[in-house]
Amino acid sequence: MSLFIRPATLDDAPAICELLNAIDTVEIGRPETGLNEVEADLRHPEVRLARDSWLVYESDRLVGYGLLWDDSGAERIDMDHYVLPDRHDAAVRLFELMEARAVERAGENGAGRAVVHMQLHTEPTLDTAIIENRGWGRVRRYQVMVREVSREATPVPVAPPGVTLRDCVAEADRRLAYELCERTFADHFDHQPRTYQQWLDDREGDRLDWSLVRIATVEGLGDAGVLVSRNDRVSKGWISMIGVVKEARGRGLGGYLLRHSFASFAALGRETVGLGVDTRNATGALKLYEDNGMRVHFAVDTWEVTLPV
Repeated sequence: MSLFIRPATLDDAPAICELLNAIDTVEIGRPETGLNEVEADLRHPEVRLARDSWLVYESDRLVGYGLLWDDSGAERIDMDHYVLPDRHDAAVRLFELMEARAVERAGENGAGRAVVHMQLHTEPTLDTAIIENRGWGRVRRYQVMVREVSREATPVPVAPPGVTLRDCVAEADRRLAYELCERTFADHFDHQPRTYQQWLDDREGDRLDWSLVRIATVEGLGDAGVLVSRNDRVSKGWISMIGVVKEARGRGLGGYLLRHSFASFAALGRETVGLGVDTRNATGALKLYEDNGMRVHFAVDTWEVTLPV
């Protein structure tokens, strides 16, 4: 059957959401993609929809979707690639178009190569032989972890000695939260330095509930920890980031921020809280989450290919 491919527009968000939830159902057993998440991706200022998005149709049925963006301003390019099961031709054609565009964007940045990353479920709808034959390989694994919470069983934790917590409703504290995120994640795999405005864009700062973004101050150290959470996902409360400066690690600050987020979401009526973690995180984040009652919901692999410009 012949394919029809065109760029996406914001008006396509409901159809894209339906496609992604069909893929979610195959891969993790239930739909978990919210329309607001799709719209946020399509609105992102580093995505030029006319050239960085693709919708793949068989007849009038949407069977594939691709989105590409550039956080690095250099050789690193990111992309999302989704196809329904057994749509081999659609998957290959989408990769051809997206890889070519990744090379083009890296070249626009003055880079001599494109190092392209994408994330796929560990058991994806895509036949991974397609990308292995194109030179892609797995470079990292992330786990989405969840924990059940409730108003009755998830109390606000007692702060460690000398620790105080404040929200980031004030603009000055938002900037401090950004600085702490950049500082505490600087050594993490695939971290891309961001300006304050880019960081805000990544989080849809104009739509974010800043009362769920908090800074921890440690007596004698000053501002030493940051928690970024959001309550706009359909299926669960979401912890985007927990960061602790090196000088404050080993004092229970990360666990306190985690448990405080559990309690905050429970107070908002949420029943589940989730986050993503690099399984090879050098700070011991995976064990911290496990020790605080979180379990694996599903896992994704980061795949990488290097293409010459």
